[in-house]
Amino acid sequence: QHSVGIIGAPFSRGQPQQGVEKGPDYIRRAGLVDRLQGHGCQVKDYGDLKLDDIPNDEPYKRVKMPKTVGCANERLAHAVRTVKKDGHTCVMLGGDHSLGIGSILGHAAANQDLCVVWVDAHADINTPLTSPTGNIHGQSVSYLLRDLHSKMPVLPGFSWVKPCISAQDIVYIGLRDLDPEEHYLVKHLGIKAFSMTEVDRLGIGRVMEETCDHLLSKGGRPIHLSYDIDAMDPSVSPATGTPAKGGLTYREGIYIAEEICRTGLLSALDLVEVNPSLGKTEEEVRSTVHAALDVILSCFGQTREGSHPSAFQLPEP
Repeated sequence: QHSVGIIGAPFSRGQPQQGVEKGPDYIRRAGLVDRLQGHGCQVKDYGDLKLDDIPNDEPYKRVKMPKTVGCANERLAHAVRTVKKDGHTCVMLGGDHSLGIGSILGHAAANQDLCVVWVDAHADINTPLTSPTGNIHGQSVSYLLRDLHSKMPVLPGFSWVKPCISAQDIVYIGLRDLDPEEHYLVKHLGIKAFSMTEVDRLGIGRVMEETCDHLLSKGGRPIHLSYDIDAMDPSVSPATGTPAKGGLTYREGIYIAEEICRTGLLSALDLVEVNPSLGKTEEEVRSTVHAALDVILSCFGQTREGSHPSAFQLPEP
């Protein structure tokens, strides 16, 4: 039986588009808690974090809103650490993917030997100095990697950040839209990465086998699944800020979550970048929210083959 602690992080300042802060509310209202309980989970909802803008938040070189993003992530890190210390698997509902910084650092404060599966169309590994946009949601991984520590300027709002993983502790799945600088970093650091080309070549079954082999070869350790809904194809999840065509099918996206569940090692999950304001129709919003909900439920035992209670007995005639 899973014990789940939910944190809402209604935050949008890691990127320019309004609406992504509504993600937690929409995912909850789609029935998250009831559905988790229906799968036998114990659930504690810690509510939404209050993540305010910091006044006079000047850019640092190109980086936008560093104090606001840094402060929000520090709050989130404390919250995630609390959920882990309370003994739950943490589910963080975003918000944009800059929140991966605080979520993974907070998780690492409670579980030092964690590994990360980053499911995303984008590598989010620009440093503050390589980022073409200055949006921190495209830089999250660079703050987490020990291998990049020497390349990172100290941003206002980020003095609390200490990198917590190495390049061999993270696997990417679903990549298809990388800046040249990001491509260099992924290759140069030797990060295990399954772009959509590898998903096509190998099939998602083999991708997940190799992912687990790579991260768990030395034995079981806590898994942090950081899942950007834009990993899935825009035909499945159109209501998101940076859609990229040619993504994971619904089936592939769900299979990733099912396989992480099957390891029994999922320790924290981020579900980010659902932006209800960017759905052109109600159906686009519904499709995106339900894809997110199904990813979460599949992480906690929802299976497509169905299931039955262990004590079930057929009635006698």
